[in-house]
Amino acid sequence: MELTGKQNIWKDYQKEIANDKYFYVRSCVRQNFFPGSETTFLRILKDELHKDIYEHPCHTTCTGIAYHGDVVPFDTAMTVIARQFALMTEAGYENLVPSCVTSFGLYSEVLETWHHFPEVLARVREHLRKATGREFNIPKNVAHASDVIFKFRNEIVQKAKYKLINTATGKPLKVVEHIGCHYSKMFPAKGVGGAEFPYVLIGMVEEWGGEVIDYPERRHCCGFGFRQYLVQANRGYSIGCSHKKFESMEPYEPDMIITNCPGCPMFLDKWQYAISELTGKTYGKNGQGIPVFTYEEVAGLVLGYDPWDIGLQVHQVSCEPILDKMGIKYDPATKYLGKNGKYLGVPEKPLVLKD
Repeated sequence: MELTGKQNIWKDYQKEIANDKYFYVRSCVRQNFFPGSETTFLRILKDELHKDIYEHPCHTTCTGIAYHGDVVPFDTAMTVIARQFALMTEAGYENLVPSCVTSFGLYSEVLETWHHFPEVLARVREHLRKATGREFNIPKNVAHASDVIFKFRNEIVQKAKYKLINTATGKPLKVVEHIGCHYSKMFPAKGVGGAEFPYVLIGMVEEWGGEVIDYPERRHCCGFGFRQYLVQANRGYSIGCSHKKFESMEPYEPDMIITNCPGCPMFLDKWQYAISELTGKTYGKNGQGIPVFTYEEVAGLVLGYDPWDIGLQVHQVSCEPILDKMGIKYDPATKYLGKNGKYLGVPEKPLVLKD
């Protein structure tokens, strides 16, 4: 096959990502799991890239978890999402950037439904009009927040103070990238690289100096899956999914894991603690775990942001091994100080998993 042919094929796996003027919608659960990630994203977009990004104080959940958990019907979900679009329209924006991959998947599902069934769109418009008196325009562009960081990965590396390099050896850090299922598997054409070759995190890792590790269970679910965790009796399945991934990646000795989903980093982080308590096994070196990061946290580290300002102290698996490998300066004494310098207290140490 000629190179031009390959290039033409690869075009099918690309997506249009708006360059500026973003309407940002936060995630319900990310603000609780890793609260520094979204503020870091906004800081990067505003202060480093000088982009126009706006979040409305009245935006709400997209209903994604409740919708996928069969609590909220599809008509209700569509009307809630229509209200989000109305807020965007009223604010004068047309490029939607959701923080959550479940939101991203649900927005894609709703827009695809309206595209194929215009009568459903008309019904939702009427529902919103009766409920709120609002009207809305359909977004011109929908890109997940990781798409935006991917788009500007070159600009970020130009401002980088650190790279994904082990300063002691000079070698790239070995990175496991984990793509949220609702990003690339629901509507493959909506994600960079589709379901076959999801490139959104790979592009960041490679641009910032790291080496992406391939392993057998690379595309296996982390185990969140809503019903697998929300229903208490199913949580053994949830931890089993993460355990399967850890066992599969262990022989490759990864330095870190990077994710683009709200739930995935929480489960891949917290389940390492749970597995160590249940079995006595850890997956990093010297009794440590494999540090897990969101893509915003990794971008923040590359840009030289203080690790505690971006919230790395709330991770169950300690991030210090990566900070030391990258040569990042940090003050251990300020790790558990709050925003106003108030001491928050040190969490109880795990029995097995080491700092």
